[in-house]
Amino acid sequence: MTESAQATLQRSLVVFSIADQRYALNLAVVERVLHMVEVSPLPKAPVIVLGVINFHSQIIPVIDIRRRFGHSPGDYGLTSCLLIAQTSRRKLALPVDEVLGVREVPSENVTLPETLISGTGLVAGIVALSDGVLLIHDLDTFLSLDEEQQLAVSLEGN
Repeated sequence: MTESAQATLQRSLVVFSIADQRYALNLAVVERVLHMVEVSPLPKAPVIVLGVINFHSQIIPVIDIRRRFGHSPGDYGLTSCLLIAQTSRRKLALPVDEVLGVREVPSENVTLPETLISGTGLVAGIVALSDGVLLIHDLDTFLSLDEEQQLAVSLEGN
């Protein structure tokens, strides 16, 4: 097998942690990682939205993924990071406790969640690693249609 063919069989993932649990996003959707900055409130935004940040003159919603993943609310302090990522509809900022780096995972090691359990809309894949399980998330499913519409209205009003 050629080197380029082997490279296509790898998935590049940005691995991060929240509440001592590891998660991942496909590297292709992550634009950059920032140190935590002040988040401004966004009136009438969905509950899942912590507020907005101004990043290079662009207003970006900050999504509380702790809540979305079922963790208790936490305080994102100065040691936290923001993942700036692109969905099919908009750019989002995701506060995480720590970014653990980029990990290459063989595509054949990624299991589709439907083959294991149903009702995993946020999960795009599951990888069994030697040191635990890694859940790969699909950013396009983070906001429901109602939340997406409410967010759009909130952003237009500011």
